[in-house]
Amino acid sequence: MTSKGQMMEERANLMHMMKLSIKVLLQSALSLGRSLDADHAPLQQFFVVMEHCLKHGLKVKKSFIGQNKSFFGPLELVEKLCPEASDIATSVRNLPELKTAVGRGRAWLYLALMQKKLADYLKVLIDNKRLLSEFYEPEALMMEEEGMVIVGLLVGLNVLDANLCLKGEDLDSQVGVIDFSLYLKDVQDLDGSREHERITDVLDQKNYVEELNRHLSCTVGDLQTKIDGLEKTNSKLQEELSAATDRICSLQEEQQQLREQNELIRERSEKSVEITKQDTKVELETYKQTRQGLDEMYSDVWKQLKEEKKVRLELEKELELQIGMKTEMEIAMKLLEKDTHEKQDTLVALRQQLEEVKAINLQMFHKVQSAESSLQQKNEAIASFEGKTTQVMSSMKQMEERLQQAERARQAAEERSHKLQQELSGRISALQLQLSQLQDRCSGLEKELKSEKEQRQALQRELQREKDTSSLLQMELQQVEGLKKELRELQDEKTELRKVCEEQEQALQEMGLHLSQSKLKMEDIKEVNKALKGHTWLKDDEATHCKQCEKDFSISRRKHHCRNCGHIFCNTCSSNELALPSYPKPVRVCDSCHTLLLQRCSSTAS
Repeated sequence: MTSKGQMMEERANLMHMMKLSIKVLLQSALSLGRSLDADHAPLQQFFVVMEHCLKHGLKVKKSFIGQNKSFFGPLELVEKLCPEASDIATSVRNLPELKTAVGRGRAWLYLALMQKKLADYLKVLIDNKRLLSEFYEPEALMMEEEGMVIVGLLVGLNVLDANLCLKGEDLDSQVGVIDFSLYLKDVQDLDGSREHERITDVLDQKNYVEELNRHLSCTVGDLQTKIDGLEKTNSKLQEELSAATDRICSLQEEQQQLREQNELIRERSEKSVEITKQDTKVELETYKQTRQGLDEMYSDVWKQLKEEKKVRLELEKELELQIGMKTEMEIAMKLLEKDTHEKQDTLVALRQQLEEVKAINLQMFHKVQSAESSLQQKNEAIASFEGKTTQVMSSMKQMEERLQQAERARQAAEERSHKLQQELSGRISALQLQLSQLQDRCSGLEKELKSEKEQRQALQRELQREKDTSSLLQMELQQVEGLKKELRELQDEKTELRKVCEEQEQALQEMGLHLSQSKLKMEDIKEVNKALKGHTWLKDDEATHCKQCEKDFSISRRKHHCRNCGHIFCNTCSSNELALPSYPKPVRVCDSCHTLLLQRCSSTAS
């Protein structure tokens, strides 16, 4: 307690002496015109008092030579803290007359006063008390509030112009003794100095304003440096923003490219659908034409059968009327001749129509081959072929039904013809006696009947050919069914491609949403890395599939780290969130770690 009290008294005394020495120095300098030399006594006493203030509370440093207690050690720190003081330190070290640390410290004080920066340098020292604690005791003047007061007093000395010559002076051997006689003045001197003080107050205020302007200019320079630093940081932030915008633009361009590709694919598919629709229309027209020809053929056959019925009825009437109807029989024979000619003409027409049907079938076969090639080339024209196949199947069914009807009609006609032949043979045998004269005519009629039989056989052959053509059409239908299967497979592939496109679009949207959250996720990952010191944090390149479900990662199935074990899982296997001790908020956890942590929590709670 006694040592602390002594230190406090010494600080107070040195504080008062510093005030008096600065006051006397300013008064004497104003009387002499504010320019001082090294021989000026108040200036010398000021340096002595300043030296005592800097020596107060200095720690003693022991070396192999002896104890060292010099105030030049803390003054050397100014060179590190303030680069402007490097000139003073280098000039002090280069002086050959100075051999001790005390002389170097006195020379440093002289040069700082001449530069009018003594107060600034000491303020820098006092602001860094952590470094001063290596040289001073905690109760030293430089470590307490009195040091800041002295710095404030030293600001007034910037008004003075000191011209001090260090060459030829023995600063090492000077004795630092305070002369108190300078501070003991008479009353007359005090009264005479009042008038002089009034004159000098104005000059002091002017110099004080100049010092304030200098300090303000220094603060403005500091603010400018800070503004430059802020501008640099703003430029860096703008560059980062520009890079982020470039990335976003590139992603948007990729999205636009994908959309354009999808539009191109849709346009191609629509064009292929239109082409196939046109082909189907042409094929339907050809089918309709062939159907019309076949219908006309069948209608002609029915007409011929009806005409034969009428002729046979007429023959029966003629046989009943016997001789009186001979003339009518001749007319009937003529009609039969006309009918035979017409039948021959119809047979020629039927043969021509069959040849046309064959040509159409060949064209259809070639078109089917071209359709197969187009199916392989145009994968996107799948849906249109289903309608075509359904139409073909319906048309083929109709053709088969009409063929069955034609066969039934043919069988009915054959049965009727057989019945008529039987009736005619019975009636002819009964009327042979009566119609002896008409035997020649009957023989002619029999020849005509034979020709009609041959014609019917020819028709049967043509019907067989039509059956063959129907069998070929059935084979083509089987081929069409195979094409249906291929169409279904292509449809499945199309649906899968659509799903992939949709997943890619969803993934791009998610990437765009996650770009804004990437920085936060990086910070979360850094915190997780700090927390998971005991776990192995896998890298994204090391994992190719989910550890739990073992499904490969893709654009839609993204990678997610478990914050507890550090392994990589998909979204479905790591959708749970729990609050871990290393995180303040709930974070992503895999299913296995979720169950384990819940079991631990339940066990600890029980």
